[in-house]
Amino acid sequence: MGEADPGLKAGAKALNDHRELLKKAGRPARESLRLHPRYRGKIEIVPKCRISSLDDFAVWYTPGVAAACTAIQRDPGLVYRYTNKWNTVAVVTDGSRVLGLGDIGPEAALPTMEGKALLFKYLGGVDAFPVCLDTRDPEELIRTVKILQPSFGGINLEDIAQPGCFEILDRLRAECRIPVWHDDQQGTAAVTLAGLINALEVVKKEIGRVRIALVGAGAANLCIARLIIGYGADPARIVIADSKGTLHRGRRDLEKTHARKWEMCLKTNPDRAEGGIAGAMKGADVVIALSRPGPGTILPEWIAGMADDPVCFFCANPVPELWPWEAKEAGARIVATGRSDFPNQVNNSLGFPGIFRGALDVRAATISDGMCRAAAEELAAFARERGIDEEYVTPTMADREVYPRVAVAVGLAAIEEGLAAEPLSRDELKNRAETIINRARLETETLMREGLID
Repeated sequence: MGEADPGLKAGAKALNDHRELLKKAGRPARESLRLHPRYRGKIEIVPKCRISSLDDFAVWYTPGVAAACTAIQRDPGLVYRYTNKWNTVAVVTDGSRVLGLGDIGPEAALPTMEGKALLFKYLGGVDAFPVCLDTRDPEELIRTVKILQPSFGGINLEDIAQPGCFEILDRLRAECRIPVWHDDQQGTAAVTLAGLINALEVVKKEIGRVRIALVGAGAANLCIARLIIGYGADPARIVIADSKGTLHRGRRDLEKTHARKWEMCLKTNPDRAEGGIAGAMKGADVVIALSRPGPGTILPEWIAGMADDPVCFFCANPVPELWPWEAKEAGARIVATGRSDFPNQVNNSLGFPGIFRGALDVRAATISDGMCRAAAEELAAFARERGIDEEYVTPTMADREVYPRVAVAVGLAAIEEGLAAEPLSRDELKNRAETIINRARLETETLMREGLID
């Protein structure tokens, strides 16, 4: 009896390999449903002051606390010394565009916001609290955030659908006295820029010369476009695709309804390349996708039509637009996703903990694009120092040292731009960030060791 055809053997092995990869990719969802009800939430509030006896409450509460209250009344700036406002961030959402799940409502958004708060604490030492608002009225959301300002040192807007997210962010940045940012815009853009800097280094291409396709024209990709153009990308070499085609001057339907999209219609794709996603990707050196979760949103044959050594960022959550192994088989040189279970995670979690740490430590008035570029450059430099290649173009969440470094870079950028109310030296920023972040991790490790977290 003759041996089986080698091609059939190879095909069967590839099929089995793909099944194993899909099984592995589904594990986080299965574990999530097992562990969330076990812990009944991922965060809680614990004391940070000593409580040796009940007598201590005479200091921390009445009557002693009245002295702190009246001191702040006389000098409101003392709230940053006498309370935890300096280190507290509200993670605010209306649940209108959660991950890749869409408009699932504020209650269903709460697990994601709790997860965000957990990352804030463990990776950046920031005390963050989820605030899920039951409203779709931008004015009501804006007013709510503004009247919450006395309790928080900063606001992280999260998972708010466009186009409302743009107006909400712009208004709050202009009208609030504490830093406000939308992580799906600036956070995603900063980490994406970091990955792009190093990916282009690996493939030996210059950012000003490459053709870039952006798949999806939501809050993330529109901000990415702005940030990479600011870093040196040629807008004439950028094509953005949304659900109705590519953006260009002929898309007059956007002029009155989507100001940010229309701005990119005027800046990018002067040749009016058409053809949707496939047309945007044709001949491109880079594709950055933050669109409908796949797989299947992007087809392997579209990668085959890209330039040599294509760089592919497929960052839809929770499932990328194309599985990494399929992209590699289609010819992609570098593949990144938003997931931690594949190489090259391009995810906000690498950025926002350190960015907010730096902004809070200098009491920055806002978080500017310049501060985000500083974070991106520091993330890229950190990875290069460790040796970048096709499988490592960004740091990972396991690279603990990266978060204090990002905090320092952001704090210094804020000082340079005149945005810092409490300017510190590089060494002061480094020592403060390392101390606060290490303390947060030690707290978790101690609770686990003592059995309080099982």
